[in-house]
Amino acid sequence: MTSTTADDALALGGIHHLTAITADAPGNLRFYTHVLGMRLVKKTVNQDDTSAYHLFYGDGAATPGSDITFFDWPAPPSRRGTHQVARTALRVTGDALPFWRDHLRAAGVVTGDVIVVDGRATLVFEDPEGQRLALVDDGGVGEAHPWAKSPIPAEHQIRGLGPITMSVPDLKPTAAVLMHVMNMEPVRDYADPVDPNRQVIVFQMGPGGAAAELHVAVDPAAAPGREGAGGVHHVAFRTPDYDGLRAWTERVQGFRVPSSGEVERYYFRSLYFREPNGVLFEIATDIPGFAADEPAESLGERLSLPPFLEPKRAAIERNLKPL
Repeated sequence: MTSTTADDALALGGIHHLTAITADAPGNLRFYTHVLGMRLVKKTVNQDDTSAYHLFYGDGAATPGSDITFFDWPAPPSRRGTHQVARTALRVTGDALPFWRDHLRAAGVVTGDVIVVDGRATLVFEDPEGQRLALVDDGGVGEAHPWAKSPIPAEHQIRGLGPITMSVPDLKPTAAVLMHVMNMEPVRDYADPVDPNRQVIVFQMGPGGAAAELHVAVDPAAAPGREGAGGVHHVAFRTPDYDGLRAWTERVQGFRVPSSGEVERYYFRSLYFREPNGVLFEIATDIPGFAADEPAESLGERLSLPPFLEPKRAAIERNLKPL
């Protein structure tokens, strides 16, 4: 186990993962692996509802910060509005965007043209259930870990998550938590090019850059959204290790923010709490990672269960729908 200094422990490393909801696990698997070319890095179950798959898609090395995950629930479609995550960006290099526009259109996905959002070339689209996504030029910053078996050429593959955009009716209470509890810094704002009357404030974590930004869109006139298929369940932020998570747990408790306390998810350890406008946040450790229970070269090829669920494997497998 690694350890951090006190200052490092309370500096979030960026987006860890984002978890959304699908009502069509087989279709979800086809889209994210065959169309988006991501790797299924973990096929497991929701640890609180073992009748549902929990599918994790990431880069070739299952790097923290690369995975978008889905709970497979028979939920009605989500209702778009405020008090929710509004769009999930996936990072690519800039010269990949014309390829992606043509590739997505050939696969029957509706896209606009490549536009500039907050100074970055961006391609906006949705998955088959209406999950709002975007491909964003990250400037080629940081390492890339392409997946050798992806249908997408290595140089064009998705490199990771971020930024994430959430919608709130009132900025002030959310900003107070982001700045004073979570140590994020407001660094700029911009007018949404799709809705120029909507202002978006950019909050930066530790290292900054596209992988370490949370964008908060202020929508005072929008109706509250409703969770469901095609919507987001929560967004998670990175802390390197268990010392870091312990420091965050103490900090959140010190600010009297209601939370889950530390939760062992086996592939990472987590802390959950809601910001004042109702969006569910998670802080998750980078360790031990998805290779904790299966070889890195065969991630996602079989159903993985954490040790406390392994005795129930036969019953769990009987209750899952085939993928």
